[in-house]
Amino acid sequence: MSASNHLNPTREQFRALKSIPQDQPVLMINLLRFNKVAQYAPDDPEYGDAPVSGEVAYGRYAAGTEAIVIAAGGSQDWIGRPMLTIIGSEDEAWDHAFVARYPSPQAFMDMVRNPGYQAAVRHRNAATADSRLICCATETPGATFLAGTPE
Repeated sequence: MSASNHLNPTREQFRALKSIPQDQPVLMINLLRFNKVAQYAPDDPEYGDAPVSGEVAYGRYAAGTEAIVIAAGGSQDWIGRPMLTIIGSEDEAWDHAFVARYPSPQAFMDMVRNPGYQAAVRHRNAATADSRLICCATETPGATFLAGTPE
């Protein structure tokens, strides 16, 4: 996998997810850049069909996984369309961003192993040119900006 094309976690990243505390909720920050035209693989049923945009393919993924996410205790806490990167690499422009919440890292891992999820993930792979998925511990905001951040 090239440094500029992150579509799925590596085995090492998945193992690292197992090593973090499993008794607390996690927030998953998702950043997505879509392919202009979805790139289905030759073994995907959609391969050779009329072309669709990456955003349309991602919509297929979302529709196919929504019930699975909910069954895993997942929810979408925030969604937005990035407008401009103020601090960061100029070549990292994103089409879509959202934050998903899961009851634990294990709930997330169980979800991605679900056969229904596995069947739908081909749409995400076809849809995305690049992505980031950042696992965060939840914290309660304080009275001041970034209160509770270690000194």
